[in-house]
Amino acid sequence: MIIVCKKNTSDENIKNILDHIECQGVSANISKGVESTIIGLVGDTSKIDVQSLEVLDSVEKVQRVTEPYKLANRKFHTDDTIVDVNGTKIGGKGFAVIAGPCSVESEEQIVAVAKAVKASGATFLRGGAFKPRTSPYAFRGLKARGLELLRIARQETGLPIVTELMSLDHLDLFSDVDVIQIGARNMQNFEMLSELGHCDKPILLKRGLSNTIEEWLMSAEYILSGGNKNVILCERGIRTFETATRNTLDISAVPLLKQLTHLPVIVDPSHATGKSFLVPPLCKTAVVAGADGIMVEVHNNPKKALCDGAQSLTPEAFDETMKSVKTLCEVEGRTI
Repeated sequence: MIIVCKKNTSDENIKNILDHIECQGVSANISKGVESTIIGLVGDTSKIDVQSLEVLDSVEKVQRVTEPYKLANRKFHTDDTIVDVNGTKIGGKGFAVIAGPCSVESEEQIVAVAKAVKASGATFLRGGAFKPRTSPYAFRGLKARGLELLRIARQETGLPIVTELMSLDHLDLFSDVDVIQIGARNMQNFEMLSELGHCDKPILLKRGLSNTIEEWLMSAEYILSGGNKNVILCERGIRTFETATRNTLDISAVPLLKQLTHLPVIVDPSHATGKSFLVPPLCKTAVVAGADGIMVEVHNNPKKALCDGAQSLTPEAFDETMKSVKTLCEVEGRTI
């Protein structure tokens, strides 16, 4: 249920509304927008009399929300959420570019790639230190050493770092990470999501391998309900019957999510396709679809990459892609 307050409602009148509803056993989430203030009610609202709220002087209207996700719902929060990462923003009119190798392999590699992607216009550096792999015999990352190398690359370039957390046992190691990524395999690790709700860091939440949009938003709800409002959604492709690509990029999810939620949405065409030649056109598609950014894998020598070389762009190919992305951002009124 949401309560839309009349324009220019005073803080005192908002408090009166809160006093009225909190005595009925529900909690409230306040969203102050440019035009109005919205109070979202969380809890069992089935017994609340709508008319008893509508007669209050400061109430414009009351609306029941049928979707199970509340805090992630645009009805609760009409203005777009903008996640500020130490001055670099994701959401709003900006367009974030997160780029870097699938896995951190060495100091020389991660620093070289970081410098290259920054020169091309990237605003964040990605790199895996802990890697979830289908095979236990595949390269599974440098772990804590990988995080150290990411910090060195950040010091060299100034780019905020984005890297994946695979276990809460490692959370203390991520104290100096700028954005914590939750991968597809952990999208419904509810214990982890609940704990991250009490974390003071932005969370990049990837869509699960075969999850619906509602399930994805409910996972975001776990984080939001703990008090962490800085959640970024990442469409990274879903598993379908198609075998020509690694996954199937659900590009329709972007404009749909823009209707359903206020959270920023980015696209990962690298994992969606598994093929480097498909990454540039889908980066451009993401801009036109209304995404708030892209996440692209870049490696200085993809043929010798320890992980996912086939879907990685060379720095030169990434630079060419960025030229097109920048042009489209200008057309769409976005800034990098």
